[in-house]
Amino acid sequence: MTQTKRINLALQGGGSHGAFTWGVLEALIERDDLEIVGVSGASAGAMNAVVLASGLQDGGREGARRKLQDFWLSVSSEGTLPTGERGVVDAWFNAWTTMVSPQRWFDAVSNFTSPYQFNPLGINPLREHLDGIVDFGKLRSAVAPRLFIAATNVVTGRGEVFRRDELTIDHVMASACLPQLFQAVEISGVPYWDGGYSGNPPLWPLFFETDCRDTLIVEINPIERDETPRTADQISDRVNEITFNASLLAELRAADFVARLVDSGALSGPKYRRELLHRVGGDGKLASFSASSKLDVTWTLLTNLRDLGRAAAKAWLGKNFDAIGVRSTLDVGRALGRS
Repeated sequence: MTQTKRINLALQGGGSHGAFTWGVLEALIERDDLEIVGVSGASAGAMNAVVLASGLQDGGREGARRKLQDFWLSVSSEGTLPTGERGVVDAWFNAWTTMVSPQRWFDAVSNFTSPYQFNPLGINPLREHLDGIVDFGKLRSAVAPRLFIAATNVVTGRGEVFRRDELTIDHVMASACLPQLFQAVEISGVPYWDGGYSGNPPLWPLFFETDCRDTLIVEINPIERDETPRTADQISDRVNEITFNASLLAELRAADFVARLVDSGALSGPKYRRELLHRVGGDGKLASFSASSKLDVTWTLLTNLRDLGRAAAKAWLGKNFDAIGVRSTLDVGRALGRS
C-alpha cells in the first residue's frame, strides 16, 4: 500500500498567473495519497488558498476541483459581472485597447492619479467573484487545512498573517490589494495593501504552526533571468519580478541559515527541525509570459496557464513524490546564489 504523504503549500501571488497555481492544485488534489496540511498565500495565492480550502470543506477533492474551476471562470472575461462593475472594468481596459495595451494604460494612469480619484467608489470586481464562491462563515468553522493569508500593513510597512479562524472576505481582498489599482482595505481601522510586498508567500507560519516539515512553494515570479532587460516593458517586468520575490528570498535565506546550523549540530533539540523545501513553477514555460499578462483574464490564457501548472505539478510528483518527508528537492543554496 502506498504511504500517504503530508505537505504544506505556499502559494505565490501574481495576478492572472495565479491560474498556473490552479493547475498545480488540481494535480495535487487528484492524489489520494497526498494530504494537504497547511496553505499560505498572498494576493492571487490567497484566493487560490481559500477557494481550495472551501472546496475541500464542502465536497472533498472533487468539491475543491469544482470550486477552483468556478472561481477562475468567474474571474475570466467569459464570466459575468454586475452592470456597475463591468462598466468599471470596461473603462479601465476595454475602451483603451484600440490605443494602447492595458498594461501601458495602467502604468500611465497610476503614475498620475490614484484609485481614490479614478475609482472613488472603491469597486473591486474580485470581491463579487470570491464572495459568490466561498462561504467565509463556514470556512472559519473548520480546522484543516490550516490557512495563513498575508497582507501588508500600510502604516507600519510590515507584513501580517491572518489565520483561518478569523478570515473574512476583507482579509483576502487586503491580501490582493494592489495600491495603484484599489483603495487600501481597512480592517479594524488599519489599512492594508497587497501581501506580495511582505510575504509572497509567507513561509514561517508553515514552519512554526504546523507539524509538517515539507513545504511545496508554488512560484509564479521567476527568480532568475538570463538576459538583461532593455525595453521599457522588459525593465518594468523585471522590476515587478524582483519586487515580488524579495520577501520569499529573505525567508529562504533564513531557512537555509537555520538548516545549516541544525546540520552542524549548533542547534539541537525538539524545538529545532530542518525544513524540507520543494518548488514547482517559476521557470520553464511559465517564465515566457510577461508580467503585463498578469492583467489578462481571457479564458484562453487562464486555461493555458492551468494546463501548464497541471503538467508541471505532475512532472514534479512523478520525479519527487518519494522524497516528500525524506529530503528537500529545492536546492536553496543555488536559488540564493550560494552554490
